[in-house]
Amino acid sequence: MEQSTTDAVGAAWRALGGDPGDAAQLDLRGPAGVLPSRLPVTDLAVACVAAAGLAGLELARARGASPSGPLTVDSRAVAVAFTSEHHLRLDGRAFTGFAPLSRFWPAADGWVRTHANYPHHRQRLLTVLGVDPTAADDDALAAAVADRIGAQPAAEVEERVYAAGGLAVAARTPRQWDEHPQAAAVAAEPLVRLNRDAATAPRPGPPPPPGRPATGIRVLDLTRVIAGPVATRFLALLGADVLRVDPPGLPEIDGQHLDTGAGKRSTLLDLSRPADRDRFDALLAEADVVVAGYRPGALDRWGLAPQALRRHRPDLVLAYLSAWGRAGPWADRRGFDSLVQAATGIAEVERRPDGSPGTLPAQALDHGAGYLLAAAVLRALAARARTGGAWTVELSLARIARWLRHELPAGPATAGTAPEPDAWCAERDAPAGHLRYALPPVSLPGGPRTWATPPTRWGSDPPRWRAEPA
Repeated sequence: MEQSTTDAVGAAWRALGGDPGDAAQLDLRGPAGVLPSRLPVTDLAVACVAAAGLAGLELARARGASPSGPLTVDSRAVAVAFTSEHHLRLDGRAFTGFAPLSRFWPAADGWVRTHANYPHHRQRLLTVLGVDPTAADDDALAAAVADRIGAQPAAEVEERVYAAGGLAVAARTPRQWDEHPQAAAVAAEPLVRLNRDAATAPRPGPPPPPGRPATGIRVLDLTRVIAGPVATRFLALLGADVLRVDPPGLPEIDGQHLDTGAGKRSTLLDLSRPADRDRFDALLAEADVVVAGYRPGALDRWGLAPQALRRHRPDLVLAYLSAWGRAGPWADRRGFDSLVQAATGIAEVERRPDGSPGTLPAQALDHGAGYLLAAAVLRALAARARTGGAWTVELSLARIARWLRHELPAGPATAGTAPEPDAWCAERDAPAGHLRYALPPVSLPGGPRTWATPPTRWGSDPPRWRAEPA
């Protein structure tokens, strides 16, 4: 393993406040550059996964277990996990990553990246561009969108689409982003914010079984798409009872749910209905962790601000993930990995030979944020077990992008090739059909190699905790 990878692991663990001596437990394996890029993407990926594994070992010790043996992290397993959506199969069928209108478009003075995977975002994009979504097939719609965007400056498209509740950003150069006020706000934030907000009694709990230090921990998953679900999926691997809660009117994309739903259950609650709100509050009163992946303040209108959540459970661990950070002019904007890559200059760094903007070899901001978020939650749970406390965790995709571009040690750029996935994938039956899926990129000594249960169907589970750990 390259020295740059070891240095990246150390940087991630320090950002989490971990003991530097813990890194001696790691056995880092595999070739460099398995996620080929001009940026140190492989180092980022291995560092985030290793940090999550180290945090799991710390929680095991804090709860009275004695894990033995090294923690093995293989870069090839990490690369397959970070590109898991490409390896997913349902009854032999692959899934499309991006919808036809989610892509880069030439603008009058540059490029625009749109995200229209969800029907409501697609509708808003077409409406603001004056394109009738019922008038043509996808190819004709794409041609119409290209005409509209091509006639306008990129920043104007960005502002108009955002004002309509859609998703689009102007693709910026690294310098343009670094001079943007949102970049300054992001630079002022730590990579991971892990705060002890109040004193409460320690809650060690009974010693967990080998490799499953989160057994008995209950997690409310209020996240969507990739980063948040990746975090809660890792918590489920380590034994947590994870219940994802969604509003009934916003179904998840099938491939994304199957890819990130392993080990968890999925239920639907409409918090505007008193009966559903009562059920949610009952779940909250017995939760240990709430993970939220919505924009800062977006849940406040439902009475889910941090202070309100803690009235139900004073020692809740609250974990918040955002696209653009907690402060700055873009703090309340929606965003996804692809948009953050475009806005922060990464697409320019990865520019293709034909001159068009490029992308990272994985949605590495999403996956990296997911494992770092899981690591921070596990460290908070370990601290709560030892000394108590109410803890808050925060991180953002934009801050991960800054870490990648500015702070990670430089390593091999385009060296290496993507691994063959077969050794790092498995198959199993699920309610939706027969799945081929990427295995977890790390498991704790003595723990399971895969999740206890396959993904259930979206929204198919009752709104209650398991009677017993899975």
